[in-house]
Amino acid sequence: MFEFLELQRWNGNVISPYDKDSKVYKCKNNYYKCKNTGKMFNVKTGTLFENTKIEFQKWFVAIFLITSRPKGTSAHQLLKDLRVTHKTAWFMLHRIRKCFKTKKIRLRNIVEADEFYSGGRNKSKHKNKRDKGTQGRSTKHKTPIFGMRERGGNMIAYVVKDTTSSTLIPLIKENVELDTHIMTDEWGAYNSLQKDYKHSRIKHKSGQYVDGIVHTNSIEGCWALLRRGFIGTYHQMSRKHLQSYVDEFVFRNDTRSYTEQERFDFFFNNMENRLKYKDLVCG
Repeated sequence: MFEFLELQRWNGNVISPYDKDSKVYKCKNNYYKCKNTGKMFNVKTGTLFENTKIEFQKWFVAIFLITSRPKGTSAHQLLKDLRVTHKTAWFMLHRIRKCFKTKKIRLRNIVEADEFYSGGRNKSKHKNKRDKGTQGRSTKHKTPIFGMRERGGNMIAYVVKDTTSSTLIPLIKENVELDTHIMTDEWGAYNSLQKDYKHSRIKHKSGQYVDGIVHTNSIEGCWALLRRGFIGTYHQMSRKHLQSYVDEFVFRNDTRSYTEQERFDFFFNNMENRLKYKDLVCG
């Protein structure tokens, strides 16, 4: 297991996590020593495996399950698969999701932008128990998510406080190349896009869903998978941890053309994003 991780992380060139320019000495029991700092380390240092008491085999099974199942894996299912406690399974899943947060390239060519609202199924309640002012784009009981997807390419998505122009337009400018062809629905927050981009709209309120190459069906398909994961697997995604669930489904979209083995190997390229339990539960 150590040999596999060292190959994935260092590819034969061991680098100290304390000083990247330092010379490294090999020691016993899979440990190394950083010359400049004098500190000992191994391949687990600074990764999601650091200080874990759970054996590698269970970690690898958990990583394979969450990356290979289209709708994800719940903590309740994982505890049965690995025979661990619910607390351990929940923490393992969130540590793994932390590694789904990869560095994104700027989107270009044709980009679809759309909003999605998580939670707030007020219409499922009895009529006498429904809260007023929760319909449409209200965020009283719903959490908005904003996504951008390059057609046939990668996706970027953020949990946002609202879907106003002052929130969405800066995110588009940060992640989408200028002069890109952006396709959206008729939501008014996108009105100023035509200043920096070629902007086309699809009129959903009029029953229009495709107009030549203009549509937002690709990103709405991503929202459909997120919705199915919510309904069929997780059942509840708190606002506090919602971004990590979104990152999981974005990762799944970006690696959709990979084989299970390729996706498994690709995951380890980002295993240095370590999440501590105190950071997970604080607040």
